[in-house]
Amino acid sequence: MICVILVAGHGRVLEDEIKNDASGCYSNLEGVPKSLLPGVGGKRILDFWWEAINTRQVFSDVYLVTNADKYKYYERWATANDFPVDNIVNDGSTTYENRLGSVGDFDLVLRNKKINDSVMVVAGDMLFQDHNFDITQVVDYFKRKQGELAICYEMEPTELSRSRGIVDVCPVTNRITHFTEKPNHDEAMSRLASVVFYCFRKQTLPTITSYLNDHPNVVERNFGMYMEWLVNKSGIEVYGMKLPTGFQLIGQVGLHEYKKWLEYFSDKQLQQGVKEAFTATAYARLGLMGNPSDGFHGKTISLSIANFWAEVTIKESERLILVPHPLNDPTEFGSLGDLHGISRKEGYFGGLRLLQATCKKFYQYCSEQGIALPKRNFTLKYDTNIPRQVGLAGSSAIVTATLKCLMHFFDLTNSDIPQPMQPQFILNVEVDELFINAGLQDRVIQIYQGLVYMDFSREVMRSKGHGEYQPMEIGLVPPLWLAFVRNPSDSGKIHSNARQRFDSGDPEVVGGMKKLAELTDQAKEALEAGDVPRLCDLMNENFDLRRSLYGDDVIGELNLRMVELARQFGSSSKFPGSGGAVIGICRDPEQLPFLKAAFQEEGFVFCHVIPKQESVAATNHPHISTTPPPHDDPAHPPNNSEEKWQEVEVTEAGDKATSGNDQNLD
Repeated sequence: MICVILVAGHGRVLEDEIKNDASGCYSNLEGVPKSLLPGVGGKRILDFWWEAINTRQVFSDVYLVTNADKYKYYERWATANDFPVDNIVNDGSTTYENRLGSVGDFDLVLRNKKINDSVMVVAGDMLFQDHNFDITQVVDYFKRKQGELAICYEMEPTELSRSRGIVDVCPVTNRITHFTEKPNHDEAMSRLASVVFYCFRKQTLPTITSYLNDHPNVVERNFGMYMEWLVNKSGIEVYGMKLPTGFQLIGQVGLHEYKKWLEYFSDKQLQQGVKEAFTATAYARLGLMGNPSDGFHGKTISLSIANFWAEVTIKESERLILVPHPLNDPTEFGSLGDLHGISRKEGYFGGLRLLQATCKKFYQYCSEQGIALPKRNFTLKYDTNIPRQVGLAGSSAIVTATLKCLMHFFDLTNSDIPQPMQPQFILNVEVDELFINAGLQDRVIQIYQGLVYMDFSREVMRSKGHGEYQPMEIGLVPPLWLAFVRNPSDSGKIHSNARQRFDSGDPEVVGGMKKLAELTDQAKEALEAGDVPRLCDLMNENFDLRRSLYGDDVIGELNLRMVELARQFGSSSKFPGSGGAVIGICRDPEQLPFLKAAFQEEGFVFCHVIPKQESVAATNHPHISTTPPPHDDPAHPPNNSEEKWQEVEVTEAGDKATSGNDQNLD
């Protein structure tokens, strides 16, 4: 691939104002071309571009096009900056009136250097804000697309649309659907501005000559008008890629604009500095109804709980570091016997792989979606108190919190990764990278929090690309209890064949999952009507149907015992996840202390569920850190029964027990 840097513009306005400046502060800059003026930190504007572009692995050659009037300045710059002087092209113009225009200059270098390759072209006299952006991401994204690429950025509130080329970009494909060069205020709603920063395939280069032949007037020989023609009239597909930086000093600007934007970008750089440490929290979840049908195009109702949570912390660092957890990712042991015991009980998969897989998938997603990330490194560490291997969505909680951290660190919003798509991203991390067989329920509730009704039917998934997620009033949830196995182990677990049976169209499994979806709709009605007895019956029916589909060997002896124990006291009971824990509603509140004592006497862990409210801030901001409030200490639940049920969260993974490698933090 070839890179062409255009610096042939005649900046007569800025030059004249510097020359006539009465203060004398800029006398040393008289005659200096715009691209060689000091930028942020005193470094010349062109130096920033050359530093970003000078990546030998990306470009086979880099050419610079200038005018005859300023040629000697660039010749001197080239010798001082290891730029090959032979790669400077002189367009022969000496005044603004006899200029070639940016497209004419581009055509000149294509012919002069006989270029027959894909080309990146940039205006080397643009001041840009973030000097950490990675130009290789631009090239990689261009190579993925079967079309041309135009870089764009979100305009500052003070910038006027009529000073830029404005683009409308399809949010799904990133194809530019319309390009308007310098529109009036009422002619364009978009605030995405295009600048001279493009990538062209070699088969598109002949359109440059064609355009010039059809537009002999130099006023029309600029890239804005060429791109307007290319996007709107030629039929050639052009894609947009938004960079996390602004661009200024474009075209004819004066000394006032130069000083203003230089000061603005300098202040921005100081404000950015080193990012402060940020902690994101994701909570455990309870599948209240419908699981495991979320993995089989069914419906579920899920609740996030504040009893247990995972936290991930990110902070800027010189190198990218993933910190092992001392308990979940042990590298030191008391003895060989100690290693054997821990490995036998907990397996070999801690949380570190979750951090690494999320980072890998995050970079891949951003590259595929045309989201350019600045070159900034970070350190990630995590902590969790979500019990392992009892189906409370511990693994997805770590992935969710990691995603929130990465979005915060790189200043991404829900417009970059839409909230309904974030659960699918988390699921892809676990399924594609770690081969954990799972459904969407856990990931949805850990993104949305609160109480959520979810519809994963084929029709909805096909039409929207994601499920239908409907938040419900968390106060509708009656008091719940949770019990789980104290020391779960994956050894000896019998795996289900429900997935294979469903995929092959087994009527029992297909019909069972459909029935679970129907129970979910009925449970939603019961919750909204405050019909607790009906909800209890539906929860029992949910478990009984699951048992008939999976069989007692898969359900497991301890799980069956917990369900049986609950029902002895007239309580409803079902799995909140994939097994290892049960939840229920005690029909007779006076039986609750006896139920609790019975579970504890048999060695199970018992706790009152503390629902986790949906965060108001989380609905307005994509990367929220919600650390558990002090009064939500699970060890000391509040006495007031109404207050007790105010905080919760959960995650469910469908038929999770079908993968032989899914020893995880759930």
